[in-house]
Amino acid sequence: MKKLLFLFSFIFISNISLAQNSTNLDFEIVENEKAKNWKEMGQGQYKVHFDQNIKQHGETSASIESIGETVNFKALGYHIPADFGGKKIKLTGFIKTENIVNGWAGLWMRIDPQVAFDNMKSRGIKGTTDWKKYEVELNLSNQAETVVIGGLLVGSGKMWVDNLEVTIDGFPLDKAPQKKLTKAQKDKEFDQGSLITFSNLDNNQIQNLDLLGRIWGFLKYYHPEVGKGNYNWDYELFRILPKYKDSKTNLDRDNILSNWIEGLGEVIVCKSCKETSEDAILKPDLDWIKNSNMSTALKDKLQYIRKNRHQGNHYYIEMTPNVGNPIFKNEGSYKDMPYKDTGFRLLALYRYWNMIQYFFPNRHLIDKDWNTCLTEYIPQFINVKNDLEYELAFLKIIADIKDTHANLSGGKYKIQEQRGKFYPPMHVRFIENKLVVDAYFNEETKASIGLEVGDIITHINGKPVSKIVENIHDFYPASNQPTRLRDISFDILRSTNNTLDISVKRDGKVFDKTLKLFEQKEIEGYYRWYKREKNGSSFKMLDNNIGYITLKNIKKEDVKVIRKDFKDTKGIIVDIRNYPSAFMPFTLGSFFTSKYAPFVKFTNGSVNNPGAFTYGKDLSIPPKEKFYKGKVVVLVNEISQSQAEYTAMAFRAGDNVTLVGSTTAGADGNVSRISLPGGLMTMISGIGVYYPDGTETQRIGIVPDIEVLPTVKGIKEGRDEILEKAIEIINKD
Repeated sequence: MKKLLFLFSFIFISNISLAQNSTNLDFEIVENEKAKNWKEMGQGQYKVHFDQNIKQHGETSASIESIGETVNFKALGYHIPADFGGKKIKLTGFIKTENIVNGWAGLWMRIDPQVAFDNMKSRGIKGTTDWKKYEVELNLSNQAETVVIGGLLVGSGKMWVDNLEVTIDGFPLDKAPQKKLTKAQKDKEFDQGSLITFSNLDNNQIQNLDLLGRIWGFLKYYHPEVGKGNYNWDYELFRILPKYKDSKTNLDRDNILSNWIEGLGEVIVCKSCKETSEDAILKPDLDWIKNSNMSTALKDKLQYIRKNRHQGNHYYIEMTPNVGNPIFKNEGSYKDMPYKDTGFRLLALYRYWNMIQYFFPNRHLIDKDWNTCLTEYIPQFINVKNDLEYELAFLKIIADIKDTHANLSGGKYKIQEQRGKFYPPMHVRFIENKLVVDAYFNEETKASIGLEVGDIITHINGKPVSKIVENIHDFYPASNQPTRLRDISFDILRSTNNTLDISVKRDGKVFDKTLKLFEQKEIEGYYRWYKREKNGSSFKMLDNNIGYITLKNIKKEDVKVIRKDFKDTKGIIVDIRNYPSAFMPFTLGSFFTSKYAPFVKFTNGSVNNPGAFTYGKDLSIPPKEKFYKGKVVVLVNEISQSQAEYTAMAFRAGDNVTLVGSTTAGADGNVSRISLPGGLMTMISGIGVYYPDGTETQRIGIVPDIEVLPTVKGIKEGRDEILEKAIEIINKD
């Protein structure tokens, strides 16, 4: 739910493999004006320079400087293989800054895969400062594969960073403690490839592979010896596959499976294992065991494991403290493994299907029967011919779970290449099911482009927009259709060419034109979701004594001023058609309620009973002595996602609150990240989010009390019809 964390988690999966004694942490080795083995990442207009005039140590420092109006963040990063042990890893370095505003400068460190992260956000450097030493320290985990370190600039200004050092428990890298490997981590047999091939895949093989995928996943999460980390479960799949895939009869197949399970070790009787609670909102879906054509003996063996399953700390899965969303651990990304390896592609499918089967809190909301998906996708994953087909196959199955949080966030290189690097110079949006120009990134370019706000684009390169949407629909994961159209609108005018031929409807007349496209970095003011305001305030007074708050710029310290300045207003409008820049459900929500106001409850999965989900306790907004007694109107739409939806739920619990707008993105709650073979990354909504009465929010979104949708006419006239309705509600006696 933190956008910057989300960006750092998925951008930057380069292929650097460095010996500990050949690091370039002081930027001294510069080749072709770039510091060796350092990589850039980020969004916005920035310049990275390796400065030999201003430095803290040696001959060179690195500098990052904002050079335009469009800023977000820029970072330098360096990969270090985590082939060391220890408890703590510390990054130290020196930073100098100049005029840092609307953000911060700092060091950053990330331990992959998804172990720990710190970017100094809470203690970032602002303004102008001289060289000073800073540090970032994180807990090390045995599952760490890579450590990424560096410096970053968020917002505007300039920073220099120099003289970085990494220590492990106080020791330099070359003297770090030796890494203690589990049995699973010591298994390297298939590091160079699975050696799995298929020929003439027939229906019987597909059904057998479907069964294997289910049993492989069941054993992964249920078998005690696998849960202890005694097996590299990915590689165990490659060990059984050669013999299994060529089995001719069900008897042969079942004997192979039975011998495999027996070889894992004895499963002792579990005295702490409990049956699934009757009030569980989701129960483990294991009917496939009894409904399969396996032998009775094999079914009994699996049922015995179910009753005596692994308990406690698990090598592959845990739940976050307090919140309870799943953390998928020790999942190799195999980012260097080419798509051509059939075994790793099949592994990817099995891994994802079972993660959803046992730890997706909203699997009951999937439109299709999830139990049919293995059979559907096994031929697709086995038969892909290139990287693009592999990425598209994954994007499609991800879209099947109907979760806006679930997209292909990392490794989507060929898809991005196919969509193109050229973008339109104006923002478009689906309004009344029409693709409409709703804003210019830079008003000064309007005359040269020849399009007006309110123009409707009907055809792109001769194809109707409606037909294009139909063709790409399945490759845009979303909880609901308004959110899918939101995401499609960001890409529909992208191209591999720098022009598009479009047909445009304006005032009932249709005309054709060639639209010039640009690389994103060339478009001043470019944005996707909503326009950000440089130095923008989060609150202001509207006419007729109405307070207005936008959460896109909100800061924690603003709330004290808002409480004071807005306490006697006629009404307050809170705009959450954005992503909140600070966590406001309790901080600001307590201003709107006179009593403890229950607003949400979660469902959480179970490591001890994979596939079961149960309700937690209701959460409430606590009141404060001075609460707001006027009308509050909260604005939402399809841009309101995740933390924005959670915040809307919290505010709605207040005394006199009305939600206005349209259905939100339908992806509330904390996310859980998933690493997949080939360096692909995705996420799921990791907890089920419900109103206290049990009403669901996933897919449905936060439904407004009063629905108001923008119109093409309103856009053309430059009106904000949702805001107008809010003002009308407050002014009404």
